[in-house]
Amino acid sequence: MVERIKDRLDRGETVMTIGVGRALHHNILQVLGLSGAFQCVWFDAEHVGFSIESLEINALAARSEGLDNFVRIAPTDYATVTRALEAGGGGIMAAQVFSAEQAEEIVRWAKFHPRGNRGLNTGGYDAGFGSMKPAEFTEKANRETFVAIQIETAQSVEEVNEIAAIDGVDLLFIGPSDLSQSLGVTGDFFHEKCIDAIDRVSAACQQHGKHIGAVVVSPEHAGMMFEKGVRLISPTSDMKLIHTGIAAVQEQFAEFYA
Repeated sequence: MVERIKDRLDRGETVMTIGVGRALHHNILQVLGLSGAFQCVWFDAEHVGFSIESLEINALAARSEGLDNFVRIAPTDYATVTRALEAGGGGIMAAQVFSAEQAEEIVRWAKFHPRGNRGLNTGGYDAGFGSMKPAEFTEKANRETFVAIQIETAQSVEEVNEIAAIDGVDLLFIGPSDLSQSLGVTGDFFHEKCIDAIDRVSAACQQHGKHIGAVVVSPEHAGMMFEKGVRLISPTSDMKLIHTGIAAVQEQFAEFYA
C-alpha cells in the first residue's frame, strides 16, 4: 500500500525523497524502496529524456515497494503533464517556473473541469486502465493529484506570494542550485540573497497553508531548510548516491587504493 505524499505532509511528517533519472531502472527503484530510507521518489524528466514506457515500469516498481512518486517536468505543454499522470505518476513538479501566471497554467493542465482543462482519457493507470467511470475518475484525480511548483528563479521569488495562493498548488519546491544562479551567487547556498529568498518562500507558504520541499546539499543546509519549514527533503540523487557509494568503498578499503 502506497501512502501519498500529500497525506504524510498534511499530518506534519517529514518526507524523504530522492531524484532519479540518469540511472533509471526498476531494480534500483526496488532497492530504494526496500532500504526504507525514502518515502517517495521523483523522476527527473526535465534533464533526462526517458520514455513513457520507462516511466510506467519504474512507477510500477516504486509502488511495488511502497514508494509514492512525482515527475519533474519542464513547463512546456499540457500533454507532458497528462502523459506523466496517466503513466502512473502520483503528481508533477514544474521546473523553471517564472510567474504566477505560468504556475496557474500548470495547475490547469493537471486538473480536470471545473478547476482545469486536462484532457479526459480513462485508459491510463490513474483511471484503472478504463475501469473507473469518468465522473468518479475526474473527482478523484482533482482531489489526489500532487502539484508542486519549483521556486528556482529570481522572478518566481518575486511572485512567490501569488504562486502560493493558487488553488491546486500543494507544495513549493526550492531548487537551490538554479536559485543561487538566478540570484547571481552560483553555488553559495548560504548567501544572504539565497536565505532571504527561502524566507520569502517560507512566509508565503505559511500564509497560504502550502507545504515546502527542497533539494538539500549538506546536513547543515538541510537543518536550515527544516527550520524554515521544509518537510519534503531531497538529500541525494541517483548519481550522488553512486558517488557516495564509491567513496565509501574507497574509504573502507583505503589501504588498497594507496
